[in-house]
Amino acid sequence: MEIYLFRRRARADREFREVQRAVQALLVMHTKWPEAPATVTEPADTVVVPDFLPPDLRPVTRQDVEGFMMRWDMPLVIDDEVHACPCGAYRNWIVFNMRDDSVWLRCEAGHATEEPRLDTAWYNRNSLPVDAFHPTLKDGLRHLGH
Repeated sequence: MEIYLFRRRARADREFREVQRAVQALLVMHTKWPEAPATVTEPADTVVVPDFLPPDLRPVTRQDVEGFMMRWDMPLVIDDEVHACPCGAYRNWIVFNMRDDSVWLRCEAGHATEEPRLDTAWYNRNSLPVDAFHPTLKDGLRHLGH
């Protein structure tokens, strides 16, 4: 019985050493610098297709528009106080996020004021994805119901 245990332990040691050698060979293989790949020349008749979308399929970027706008129908709470327009309106705002990262508020009466306590990050957190693009401010306001 003791002989069997001795042989079993020797067999386990031998398997362990084989695994160690395999792992060491694998590590040596991964520490060698890869050889430089051979340069592949393209045939002369190959057409190189650009990697980007055609202009009519590209999304509109922030630099392409003057700003973004969204409706804000509920009272606008900024720093734990309800924001109100000088005319007394406190709901049904149009919130503009301009190209220069300023945020403007417009009430239903048409009064527009810049709100320095709001920024582009606030606008992005609270706005939905863009659903329409308008050539003029008047068209955008009409789309939003003002």
